[in-house]
Amino acid sequence: MNVVRDEVMVGVRLHGPKDLRVEKLPEPGKPGSGEARVRVHAAGICGSDLHTYLEARIGDTELRGPLVLGHEFAGTIEAVGKDSSLEPGMRVAVDPAQPCGRCELCRMGHPNLCTQLHFCGLYPDGGCFCETIVMPGSCCFPLPDRIDDESGALLEPLGIALHAVDLARPHAGESAVIVGAGPIGLLIIQAAKLAGLDPVYAVEPLPWRLHLAQQFGAEPVDPSLGDPLERIKSATKGRGVDVAFEAAWADQSVQLAADMTRPGGRVVLVGIPRADELTLRHSTARRKGLTLLLSRRMKHTYPRAIQLVEQAQIDVKALVSHRFPLAKTPDAFALNAEYRDRVVKIIITI
Repeated sequence: MNVVRDEVMVGVRLHGPKDLRVEKLPEPGKPGSGEARVRVHAAGICGSDLHTYLEARIGDTELRGPLVLGHEFAGTIEAVGKDSSLEPGMRVAVDPAQPCGRCELCRMGHPNLCTQLHFCGLYPDGGCFCETIVMPGSCCFPLPDRIDDESGALLEPLGIALHAVDLARPHAGESAVIVGAGPIGLLIIQAAKLAGLDPVYAVEPLPWRLHLAQQFGAEPVDPSLGDPLERIKSATKGRGVDVAFEAAWADQSVQLAADMTRPGGRVVLVGIPRADELTLRHSTARRKGLTLLLSRRMKHTYPRAIQLVEQAQIDVKALVSHRFPLAKTPDAFALNAEYRDRVVKIIITI
């Protein structure tokens, strides 16, 4: 019996602030040369998705029309175009970043800084909260059997964490603080510990996230129990930590991270501010001679991320607190944006 393929699929598009709609959308066509069509199985909600959901913009990129959000995903190859090393049936994790490979930054080995970059779920490029998507084959990384679809979707935020720790150039025995123990912060904690940073402190106001940070080996710093800066000063005998990672909303947390860092130390900024402004007292950074490092997504980290998860050196699955079907994606975003029900990481199952 011949099976007729549907010409439409289910997708979730953002039409404006907090206006997510489950819709029937045209299914992507055949993949072109070097491309692959991926049937999405699992997709994560990221903090950057929440920025766009809440304000219909992120940084200086504004929503100018309906857009499928989402960029953390894994699935199965359905079809491939010419000149592809992939095969139908392969399970893959997908890097949402699609650099041009030709600009100066790409040629210098910094594809995350590509001037012509396309990125899933960032206007105008559609994302992964849909049933099927066509991607460059170079963005698809085959998954070993030991990594399930949910863990495969979480390789993208793990890559972000690995890149942030790489930027800090850690040395074994140095101390660190992570300001913000959301999903990225929790993964930075694990990566920092693997890199030899010790002790690692975590500043987080939500108790259930702080508990997870402690499970991953961080020293918990609860702002409700006192000034976190004074706690770090006391723990380091007034010196401050060698490295601070800001992984929150990049508002007052940037100044806090700088205040917690020793003179001559490094501050890695990972969070994205809602107001698209960086607020930091100049005298703090100048007098301490701080090195400020701004983390832009990731580069060349997927193979390492796969290896670390496969070898159980980093636990991504422990972050998953909620699962929603694709049709309930608007409910998932509302819950995540309001930090209800002890939310840490939401996976959309498709």
